[in-house]
Amino acid sequence: MDTLFSGACVLTMEPGSPVLRNAFVGVTDGKISCVGTQPPAQAAKTVIPCEGKLLMPGLVNAHTHTAMTILRGYADDDTLQDWLFKKVFPVEARFTPRTARAGALLAIAEMLRFGVTSLTCMDPFIPDIAQACLESGINANIGNGYLCTDPEKYDFASDGVTRQNMEMLQRFHMADNGRIRLDASVHAEYTSFGRVWSDAARFALDNGLNMHVHLSETEREHKECIERWGKTPAAILDAHGLFGTRTTAAHAVWVSDEDMELLARRGAAVAHNPASNMKLGSGAARIADMRAKGLHVALGTDSACSSNDLDLFWAMRLCLLLQKGLSRNPACAPAEQAVRSATLDGAWAQGRDGECGMVRQGMWADLILLDLDAPHLTPVHDVYSLLCYSARGSDVCLTMVRGKTLYRSGEWLTIDWERLKAELNGFVMPHVFGA
Repeated sequence: MDTLFSGACVLTMEPGSPVLRNAFVGVTDGKISCVGTQPPAQAAKTVIPCEGKLLMPGLVNAHTHTAMTILRGYADDDTLQDWLFKKVFPVEARFTPRTARAGALLAIAEMLRFGVTSLTCMDPFIPDIAQACLESGINANIGNGYLCTDPEKYDFASDGVTRQNMEMLQRFHMADNGRIRLDASVHAEYTSFGRVWSDAARFALDNGLNMHVHLSETEREHKECIERWGKTPAAILDAHGLFGTRTTAAHAVWVSDEDMELLARRGAAVAHNPASNMKLGSGAARIADMRAKGLHVALGTDSACSSNDLDLFWAMRLCLLLQKGLSRNPACAPAEQAVRSATLDGAWAQGRDGECGMVRQGMWADLILLDLDAPHLTPVHDVYSLLCYSARGSDVCLTMVRGKTLYRSGEWLTIDWERLKAELNGFVMPHVFGA
């Protein structure tokens, strides 16, 4: 046995016995080799004492834009349309592979610090981001969204996204036993058109890839699509086969009941991004209704440019408070569901169900440890309540992916934080903003 977590309070996410007290979790060759309340007979190379600590599955950030982390605080107080077209798209046009890699490493450092063991991102320069994810040790589903509004200028074979996708397939897809994966991706209905959707759908099917798309994020987007096509964004994309493989539909704030039913039939997952949706004034997704219709609801932070941080604990709390407040029904959103969104449903959305999202023997050891020795985490009456309403990302003291510790007590073991800071301050900022 390589590692033994000893004497922990363990949130397993198992249906029958979700919480184990004073428990032991062993890790061998990157996978969980034992879980129980009795110490294993086999000795471990490393024993981690866990008195006063909570061990749980690592979190899954089901929708983010890692390269955009360098734009944190750059564009505040705008609607999505102005934010994108007046602020974000112009500065993103100045990104380079080095810019994207630095932004990705910054995002990964933040997420590891806050207990995220797996991310799904939609970004430019995906081979460079994939390299950063590969080297840092995090799990990642990575895609670059097709974005073209001029049919005269569009050619699938020569499109830059297609070229990056082909490089990803050859170099990174399913690297390190599937830790790094390519997702097919379309930015959104309003930034593309039918041929783009059909081509992306066929590419996903031909290569066995998941799909990732922004869907009905704002009321304006949703209504203008109906005016343009006579169908909702979900319906028109479905008509072009976009939901033919497992799809992560990011946001889905304005989807109709019929859209929810369609997405459920297609086996899609919604990535709920409450902080970004609130900050951009987009509204709040009807998460309770989605779950009632059988949809998997994962949780995301969106980019640090739209939500300003990548803390999924804050996202869990905001998700619950929004549902309760808007519905005026405090029972509509139990804390357990938000934790499930950040773990099991996120893993399902990524196509990693059965691999992670639980503390179960045979699964990858994607685990995080929280130090509960703090006033704001005392006492512990209910673990789910503690995680959603009291815990913060900064309470994470260890993050492990596939049995390898990547972050521990203020130290990143696979990212040179001082070197990254120097690069960000000396290269990325002047390059992006023209200083």
